[in-house]
Amino acid sequence: MADRVRASSCCCTAPSFRQPPRCTDAARAASRRCCSSPHLYVPTPATRQLSTVAKQDAAEEDARVLPFKTHVPDLEWKIQDFSLLLDLGAKSATSAPFHCSGFEWYGPYLHVNPMHENPGSGTPYVALFLMLSRKKLKRGDTVHALFELSIYNHSKGMYCGCQANYNFDFKNDYSKKECLIPLKELLKSSTFLVDDICVFGVEILKVDVSSPEEKAVVVQKKTTTVQNMFLQNKGFIEGTYTWTINNFSELYSKHFVRSPTFEVGGLKWYIGMYPRGNKFSTDSLSLFLYVDASKNLPHEFKNVAVMTLSILDQKNGKHLTRTAGLWVCTYGWGWSDFLGLKKLKDPSGGYLVGSNCVIKADITIVGSSTDG
Repeated sequence: MADRVRASSCCCTAPSFRQPPRCTDAARAASRRCCSSPHLYVPTPATRQLSTVAKQDAAEEDARVLPFKTHVPDLEWKIQDFSLLLDLGAKSATSAPFHCSGFEWYGPYLHVNPMHENPGSGTPYVALFLMLSRKKLKRGDTVHALFELSIYNHSKGMYCGCQANYNFDFKNDYSKKECLIPLKELLKSSTFLVDDICVFGVEILKVDVSSPEEKAVVVQKKTTTVQNMFLQNKGFIEGTYTWTINNFSELYSKHFVRSPTFEVGGLKWYIGMYPRGNKFSTDSLSLFLYVDASKNLPHEFKNVAVMTLSILDQKNGKHLTRTAGLWVCTYGWGWSDFLGLKKLKDPSGGYLVGSNCVIKADITIVGSSTDG
């Protein structure tokens, strides 16, 4: 693991009381429990308003808490129907890739963990972290990035959050998770959650590339990229594909193999496998799910999906399954270290029986992502 260097200025904190959420019954119940006075909560939606005392308390709380104001972000990511993240049980959601002026490598992504457990507190937090695509990274390259992760304060008309830095390299493409706001506070907030819409931001302030071929890069300001994630609570499109490999021993000598193409939700997909691992793995089989002909996908509209890949245990029924969070289907997603090669070949296990290996992909399309 590379050293993780972080400089946190502070985390924004929501007011002590806000309008009860409209999203779920569980959230409403949680909001009721937070109210110490019956006058602060009126269960009828038409009369759900803060009392004068509550408004004064909220104003005093805002005065006491001065969140770290961040710059206007490079990426503005609007998650519509934020409560559905919780209803879907999503552990994370990922934006589509975006580009930063002055930074020539493709694919920084912004991730949100809606129910991240803050170490030491046991309190679920909404946390953000940044991912750098490793497509053009070489061994020995280190990308030291200074950036801001933020959430939009609708009342004050500004982004607030924290500043951090991280050393991205060939093996470490995820930054440390930064806790922005307790989930409970966000759900009852009319400051950060408006009409069940939550807006997150990332600003890349500076990039230093440690490589014989690259020099320090200072990111120049450009027009903000805007992305919208829309989620649905019903009418999901689901699909399953099982890839039965009868000649795994023959494929083992190959660098990369792919399954036949299959269709789910109007898109063509295939499973990609590196039998001896890709360049980012450590003695492991690498497994990915790809959107076929992704270069031809409409730029302005993309599906959002939950994806699961499994290697079936043909002897004991103890299948190995990995599930990604909400993912904008632009290219591919998976795991470089899906299963250690030693465990894969263990004769007491059932992942490889003779030369037979069975891999399954489950895809559920739960929404869409648009630009602008």
